[in-house]
Amino acid sequence: MDMDTLLVAPAGLEQVEGALARFFEESKVRAAKVGPGYHTLWETLERCTAGGKRFRPRLVMSAYQMLGGQDLDNAAELGAAFELLHTALIVHDDVIDRDFVRRGIPNVSGHYRGVAAAAGMTPDGAHHVGLSAGVIAGDLALSNAYRLLERVEAGAATRRRLGQILDEAVFASAAGEFLDIETSLAPTMPPLEEIVQMARLKTSVYSFEGPLQAGAVLAGAEEQVIVRLGEFGRDAGIAYQIADDLLGVFGNETRTGKTNWGDLREGKRTALMSYVAARPEWDSISSLVGSPGMSAADADFVRRILVDSGAKDYSAGLAEHYAARARTHLESGAVPEALRSALEPVVTAVVDRVH
Repeated sequence: MDMDTLLVAPAGLEQVEGALARFFEESKVRAAKVGPGYHTLWETLERCTAGGKRFRPRLVMSAYQMLGGQDLDNAAELGAAFELLHTALIVHDDVIDRDFVRRGIPNVSGHYRGVAAAAGMTPDGAHHVGLSAGVIAGDLALSNAYRLLERVEAGAATRRRLGQILDEAVFASAAGEFLDIETSLAPTMPPLEEIVQMARLKTSVYSFEGPLQAGAVLAGAEEQVIVRLGEFGRDAGIAYQIADDLLGVFGNETRTGKTNWGDLREGKRTALMSYVAARPEWDSISSLVGSPGMSAADADFVRRILVDSGAKDYSAGLAEHYAARARTHLESGAVPEALRSALEPVVTAVVDRVH
């Protein structure tokens, strides 16, 4: 079961959709004045944003309302800012990974690769056009997340704090992506501490910590509540990323929507791989992990070694460990009961995903 189905659906999600719709309508009007091609780029970006689970706006709106906030239209602008940030990061992530499909359909890069191919460009040329369009679209979404934040009505101190939270989300996400690239260049698998740090930077800050703290700040919550929500988000996000990496290797392809040996072929640095790399079994799979020519049979062999070596159980246990840590932050007494009840199932869902 997806986490968003377990999170109590807060009021205000309709307002978030409205805020996003208004933003894209305004942007398309501006783009049309430049030219039809630019208007089409904005339409393509809008399609990329549509249909998401709105998990981050859900966290924003939940924290805001359960901590006393009442202006849903205003909070929705904040939720929309985090959703647009999410769009920016996945568009750029697809460029980094050279992926041209998301959710079973062409993403921004895939759409423009198709356009270029239809115009008669060589495969390499069409590939370059697609990735270039992805960079541009991601830049637009990223910069306009700040523009949406500017629409939130609040006092100067609150607006400054919200800006700092959004900026930290961008800063940390970029750092996490860079560390992912940097560790891929190293001849050896990084230690677990670096992998956990990378998970926190790539996932926790913008998907959990930032939305929860932003909603709390806008609601005028006490500082100890804001701190606890950040700590909860940090550990919940780490648990989520460890579980997600595990599912990337052992998950059901129909449910995850991606091949379950892509991460193995890429040689992705995860807790799973960090564990087995320190064991004798690593010698039997080291030449396969990260090999572009990996076959389905090779992937099955690697998975058997990951199970037999204890790496799979270790990673599942590590996800449970961080999920348990996340719960302790909710149980500190600072977080109100209503919000605690809404967030606890999210952590449970993280752990249930790997069983």
